[in-house]
Amino acid sequence: MDEESPAVQPQDQSCWAALPAVCLRRVFWWLGDGDRSRAALVCRTWNQTMYSADLWRHRTITFSGRLSRVHASEFESALWYVKKFGRYLEHLEIKFLNPYNAVLTKKFQVTMRGLLSCLGKSNSRLKSLSVQHLELDRLVWRNSVRTSFIKSLSFFLKKVGKHLDHLNLKGARLTVEQGCAVLSALSFVRGESGLSQLNIEDYFSHHLAVYSSPQFHAAMAAFHSLVSLTLNYNCISDELLDGLCENNSRTLWTLNIKCHVHDPHGQVVWGMSWARLARQASKLKVNFFFERIMKHERLARILLQEIPVRSVSLRSCYFSDPDWSMRPTLTDLLPTFRHTLQKLTFEFNNSHESLDEELGLLVLSCRKLFYFKVWAFLDVR
Repeated sequence: MDEESPAVQPQDQSCWAALPAVCLRRVFWWLGDGDRSRAALVCRTWNQTMYSADLWRHRTITFSGRLSRVHASEFESALWYVKKFGRYLEHLEIKFLNPYNAVLTKKFQVTMRGLLSCLGKSNSRLKSLSVQHLELDRLVWRNSVRTSFIKSLSFFLKKVGKHLDHLNLKGARLTVEQGCAVLSALSFVRGESGLSQLNIEDYFSHHLAVYSSPQFHAAMAAFHSLVSLTLNYNCISDELLDGLCENNSRTLWTLNIKCHVHDPHGQVVWGMSWARLARQASKLKVNFFFERIMKHERLARILLQEIPVRSVSLRSCYFSDPDWSMRPTLTDLLPTFRHTLQKLTFEFNNSHESLDEELGLLVLSCRKLFYFKVWAFLDVR
């Protein structure tokens, strides 16, 4: 309106003008970035609402992994967002979907360097960071690009590690040296980390015997407040269990362990180490996820009776072996955990033997069982 126009009287204003701030923020919360930007142009009140901290605390930034004009703006908009609203961020998730060439990984690395640098300078409240399924051991990641990204991530974690509570780096696929360097960055300032949730499932590349690495044990010894830890069985050793018992027994609640056929899983882990951890961490529950490890003799080396097992998932990925029998696992091994077992998931191809009675007896013996899933090729009458 120009200066000579009459002022708008309150009774002539829209009902939106009288909407309480808390309600207006809730409306803005449901809008996308474009709609929020346009709404911020309506008036001064709406513009101020646009900069409310609770609108920008959670953020998922997705990079499509494809090179085109449509997707090129993803990298620019990610940097714009962090520069504009990064100081409000508390929970950040980064997704990089199936990059198919080296040009894209380089562009992602450069964008993340700027994003993490800006966030490290402006943000002091980040609690949760998730960067999943990067698969840095793939050929689309050149050595220099991979090294630069890991350097940027480590430097960022050194800055925010003192107030970070949740870190998810599932599927990073690093070497032992690279992975331990990133984990050690979390305790750079204080010498120990206050992280409560750590997900390093598939964090290291396949075929690595991480359990024998002193570097890994030293990195894990810096964590003193873990409530939930997710990792692969190729990281499990007596040293790791003793370290968890010494540093995290008062807080540790959940241990999620994935065991894949391509990961080393023949190490000897003593039952007394598990028993000590279970005794010290009295609330501990352990969840096992097995992929293509179905034979009884292999499972029996891992599922020791001293472990407080809450959940077991067995997946064969449709692999079929007529010499393999599921019966010993159902009758001898799993009933060992009948006092603690709450969830069972079977996904396998095993139509050459009848398991009706064995499945029924197992379910009846596990008195705490509340979830039971069978997704399989088998004959159940």
